[in-house]
Amino acid sequence: MHEQRRKYIQALIDTLKRDFRETAGSTGLDAPDPRILEAIRQVPRDRFVPERSLDMAWENTALSIGYGQTISQPYVVALMTQLLELTPESRVLEIGTGSGYQAALLGELAGEVYSIEVVPELAAQAKTRLEEMGYGNVHVRAGNGRLGWPEAAPFDAVIVTAAAEDIPEALVDQLRPGGRMVIPVNTGWYGQDLVLGIKGEDGELKTRSILAVVFVPLVGKEDVP
Repeated sequence: MHEQRRKYIQALIDTLKRDFRETAGSTGLDAPDPRILEAIRQVPRDRFVPERSLDMAWENTALSIGYGQTISQPYVVALMTQLLELTPESRVLEIGTGSGYQAALLGELAGEVYSIEVVPELAAQAKTRLEEMGYGNVHVRAGNGRLGWPEAAPFDAVIVTAAAEDIPEALVDQLRPGGRMVIPVNTGWYGQDLVLGIKGEDGELKTRSILAVVFVPLVGKEDVP
């Protein structure tokens, strides 16, 4: 690995550790999981950002990837991933593939990843990029994320990378009992909360708010052809 890139990655990891400490009162997590930090070292974020943003690829900030979509802030990516409590055997559903960066991190940590992107062009780009990088356990398709991927269910974890007005019932249905969901939800006060849900044996999703966040909107089924 090029020495300059190594320095960028280490600076990002140092920032993530600081952010975890500073938000621990809200999140309950005072440090990033070493497995997640190793995944961040292994996945080259600069492969997932537009060429115009390469100089900011390792900054702890969200970046535009076109089509009104973004690649999320690395701290938020790390936090959401950690809240899922993945194992190497986990089956994960991701709603909002975007550039494919989050999917690649999930692919480093879980057994199988199923990722849905509403923008066909982004889905095609991410699919090609992930295949070229050797992520054979990450499956990408274009479609309406609110409907999930029923033929691949049930999932051990569901992660949604766009803000929803409510938690889609189809995604809850496709989560196994004991499974975990992380999703940004609009609060009704022009803000969003990152919500963690754990599905009980009775099928109910018990939720709690983790942190205020900012995400692009989750496209509703009425907007999808």
